Amino acid sequence: MDSEIKIEELKKLVRDFCEARDWDSFHTPKDLAIGLVTEGSELLEIFRFVKESDEAMVIQEKREAIADELADSLFFILRFAGRFGFDLSDSLAGKLEKNVKRYPPKR
Repeated sequence: MDSEIKIEELKKLVRDFCEARDWDSFHTPKDLAIGLVTEGSELLEIFRFVKESDEAMVIQEKREAIADELADSLFFILRFAGRFGFDLSDSLAGKLEKNVKRYPPKR
C-alpha cells in the first residue's frame, strides 16, 4: 500500500483524525516532538538487550508491535509536518542532497 498513497493523503488522514477529537491544543511543536521521541524510544525498547544475531528473530516475532511503533512515529511526523507546513518530500530530498555532499559514496 506504500506505493498507493501519497504523503499528503496520509497527512489528511491524521489531520481528520485529530480534528474529530479536537486535539489541536495538545499538539504544539514541543508536544509533537516529545511524542515522536517517546514513540521512537518504544521502538528501541523492543530491541533492548537483544544481540545483533537475534535482531532478525525479534523482527519476526514482534512484527506487529514494531509496526505499531513505526505507525505511531509516522503519526507524529505527519502531524507535525501537516500542522506546521513542512513538505516532507522536499525536506527529505534536501536533506539527502546535503548528505551526499557530506558523505560522498566510496569510490
